[in-house]
Amino acid sequence: MAEQIVLEVEARDGLGTGASRRLRREADMVPGILYGGADAPAPIALSYRTLTRAMQQEAFFSQVLDVALNGEHCQAVLRELQRHPATDRVLHVDLLRIQADRPIQIAVPLRFVNEDKCLGVRTGGGTITRNMIELEVSCLPGNLPEHIEIDLEPLDVGHSVHLSELAVPDGVTIVALAHGADRDAAVVSVQIPRGGLLDEEGELAAEGEEGVGDEAAAGEGDADASGSDEGGASEEG
Repeated sequence: MAEQIVLEVEARDGLGTGASRRLRREADMVPGILYGGADAPAPIALSYRTLTRAMQQEAFFSQVLDVALNGEHCQAVLRELQRHPATDRVLHVDLLRIQADRPIQIAVPLRFVNEDKCLGVRTGGGTITRNMIELEVSCLPGNLPEHIEIDLEPLDVGHSVHLSELAVPDGVTIVALAHGADRDAAVVSVQIPRGGLLDEEGELAAEGEEGVGDEAAAGEGDADASGSDEGGASEEG
């Protein structure tokens, strides 16, 4: 398991839109909120550089974080990142406190392996279609997986891997499946490229059309020749 990320944050006094803007502009800090558990919600701020460094690690988005505030540490997970619509810069961060004995629901990344060995791609000319890149699971914090792995090597053309076929660790449940079998969606599939099955038929059809055209052209040529002969006979008459 990857080393736990420690996120250094500080208490934030000024609240409201204006205060948040000044915090970002003047101090290069990102405002946020730490909430959940038995403690009251705490407005926080953290260095934009610190946040950017943490975001470079995949675990930041789906694993338990060690949040340090005023010298005290608590366990939390990322709940939401608000970004600027044009620049994609993070504007606000929401962190949710967790407790070791209480299940959490969180999205974990899907990791697709052996794509280059996929049967449907190698032998059938198919393409891999990913319908999901992450999956919401429910588990105790101690059972939270870093990712869920899907082996694509045996997947043939026209076949899919559904939620119910995923191998998840003990103590981890897939949230969608808890709502019924009708939520058993396809996670990834191998499909023939659009028009792929028609290529050969299309070529045969084109060849057939060419053959018909040649025959028609030949027929017209014969008719022209015949007409010329008849015309010549007429002139001779």
